Amino acid sequence: MAELTDEVRTWLKTRHQAVLITLRANGAPQSSNVGTTFDGTDFHVSVTASRAKTRNLLRDPRATMHVLGRNFWSFASVSCTADVGAVSTAPGDQPGQALLALYNTISDVPHPNPAEFFQAMVDERRLVLTLHPLSVAGNGWQAR
Repeated sequence: MAELTDEVRTWLKTRHQAVLITLRANGAPQSSNVGTTFDGTDFHVSVTASRAKTRNLLRDPRATMHVLGRNFWSFASVSCTADVGAVSTAPGDQPGQALLALYNTISDVPHPNPAEFFQAMVDERRLVLTLHPLSVAGNGWQAR
């Protein structure tokens, strides 16, 4: 495992598909395909409060973001620690605003109906995970 260099950080900023790997209570891995953004410092992922990955990270903040490249051999496996954000409880609240910003970044197109989006975030009990990278392995950034 190595530190995240500027080259790796630049590559991660261009990727929005990853596999989030967390640890179950018995230590077994649990994986989920996720949409993500990387802001140069941290990954951000929209999740629901009731999902296994969220419960796992509340119990043990260790995680791996396996970021997918353009081909099978292009990837970065990033060891992280996670912070679980607050659940959106009122349309347009701070968690809802963060979720909308995340959506807009991943989709590259603003959501057409923010009011509808904010209500859906409350109804689904969504929140933002923030994952702080510790180290990286892989070769995705070299195989552009």
